[in-house]
Amino acid sequence: MKFLSEYRNPELVRQYLDQIHQTATRPWTIMEVCGGQTHSLVKNGMLDLLPDEVQMIHGPGCPVCVTPVSLIDKAVWLAESANVILCSFGDMLRVPGSRKSLLEAKAGGADVRILYSPLEAVQLARTHPDREVVFFAVGFETTAPANALSVVHARRQGLTNYSLLTSHVLVPPAMEAVIHDEATQINAFLAAGHVCTVMGTAEYAPLVERYQIPIVVTGFEPVDLLQGILMTLRQLEAGVARLENQYARVVRPEGNPEAQRVIREVFEIRDRAWRGIGTIPLSGYELRPEWTAFDANQKFSISVETAPESTECIAGEVLKGIKKPHQCPAFGKGCTPATPLGAPMVSSEGACAAYYHFAEAELA
Repeated sequence: MKFLSEYRNPELVRQYLDQIHQTATRPWTIMEVCGGQTHSLVKNGMLDLLPDEVQMIHGPGCPVCVTPVSLIDKAVWLAESANVILCSFGDMLRVPGSRKSLLEAKAGGADVRILYSPLEAVQLARTHPDREVVFFAVGFETTAPANALSVVHARRQGLTNYSLLTSHVLVPPAMEAVIHDEATQINAFLAAGHVCTVMGTAEYAPLVERYQIPIVVTGFEPVDLLQGILMTLRQLEAGVARLENQYARVVRPEGNPEAQRVIREVFEIRDRAWRGIGTIPLSGYELRPEWTAFDANQKFSISVETAPESTECIAGEVLKGIKKPHQCPAFGKGCTPATPLGAPMVSSEGACAAYYHFAEAELA
């Protein structure tokens, strides 16, 4: 499998680990932003292979994890009280709301469906003209083009029974919020390669310049991550701060202009609430006014009171890199994939899920 198996090559892994050990001469803290990067680091045991001088901390790059309780409650309300066909990606179903999850709503008879693409939801709306279909549009910039295209296709087909419940969040504002948090001590970032595939790398340059902090865009395989860590360490040890692209086989500086065009056509940037973190200014996408007919928030009179987050869950501290999952008193006890207190335990990109499934030996 070209561009995959070679990035899992054990010999290359050993070579990069040797170079990392030779390069690091003092303590450095590096945040990998994306949950996919976290899962690869934990699953492949790389955290234990790095030198003591290199501390990896896990960032807010899990869109399911940062979707606030109120939006889960809205999705549950739509499924149960508005009698819609509520469609979602699979890892949203077990995320707890204030009362229940979408999976529990489905078990109670609500029409909740797992789909792999929002275009499948458009097809459902076309084949079920007597039902309202709502797609729970969750994600970073990576999934925004497909979600935007879904409403473009719905309009072209004359569908009036399709809408989005939007929970799109943006990576650079989250990174800046983490930098500003006094409890975090970050020397450099590994940026998410799949986001940059869409958006390019230019939007990270102002962060590098403003805060003099190295940012290296990486892929998700072991060699990708180790090469990215080495590139970051070389900058830190030399006392420089640059934006570099380890994932050049996939990421172009300009990203995907056509994907960016459809995002701009359908979405506008607004303030967004992040679960466990709070509101980050200009950190999310919402539908533009000209697309209001496809906005579930506008289409339905959603009756949901704002609910507080669980006081037992430290998801916010985990998402900001202040604490590791196993430092939570409820980890593996009151909070498990079967009984989650927060989204990071059930999301496929959640740091808590990564530690629960793959780090048993390290935590024993």
